[in-house]
Amino acid sequence: MTDVAANFTGSMAEHYDRIMGPAQFDAFAADLVGRLSTRPPGDVLEVACGTGIVTRRLRERLDPGVRLVATDISDPMLQYARGKVPGRIEWQKADAASLPFKDGSFGAVVCAFGVMFVPDKKAAFREARRVLNEGGVLLLNVWDGLEANPQSRATNDVIEAMFPGDPEMRFRGPFEFNDRAMLGALLAGAHFGQVRMEVVRLEIRAASAREYAAGQLKGTPRGALFAKRGIPIEQVIDRAAAALAAVGGEAPFRCTGQALVVEARAI
Repeated sequence: MTDVAANFTGSMAEHYDRIMGPAQFDAFAADLVGRLSTRPPGDVLEVACGTGIVTRRLRERLDPGVRLVATDISDPMLQYARGKVPGRIEWQKADAASLPFKDGSFGAVVCAFGVMFVPDKKAAFREARRVLNEGGVLLLNVWDGLEANPQSRATNDVIEAMFPGDPEMRFRGPFEFNDRAMLGALLAGAHFGQVRMEVVRLEIRAASAREYAAGQLKGTPRGALFAKRGIPIEQVIDRAAAALAAVGGEAPFRCTGQALVVEARAI
């Protein structure tokens, strides 16, 4: 799987933030950040900060004296987040698999729905451990399987039916990095212990199924793939909206999404 996160360009960040933020990501951000102490054992690093949805929650929760560094591999995402999120935050472009920080620089590393997109996941966990001090906390979440996330399964099924056998149009990867045994092995291999994993189910909501579909497709690099194949994105949005309406209603749109939250300590 390519590094999808690096390909956010143009208006994608705005669509992602304006639609998908309030629809789902802010609720999961609040859940994730609420698990972190207001005064962790050191500075806090956010990896794959995207448009700053979790960053804002972190800055609001953390003690004012705690240093917060927010990173992402995408320049457009960082620029958008920097212009939106207030407060004392250090913004820096960084690859999760090769972090530009010294060993033991942080007391907490936070990553929301980001590690699934890193091609070298062993390196991502290894780097998170390297920049943490002993006893520091790694806090992340990932999507659970498509069977537990009808809001994404419906759209994925539509796209795969439109482009059968097209590997670029297979977007199941973000929902396939949730095997508990595999995650435990990766964490242990990177010298993490005291691992806790918890399933979290939260409501996803949007003004309409079509608005949610637009966020899913215009707020990600998928839109460029449709254009490359000569397919108007509005046509795909119409089909996805119909499938989503069958899942959560046409207007308003409501359903439940499921994530896996992982917490571990550097040992």
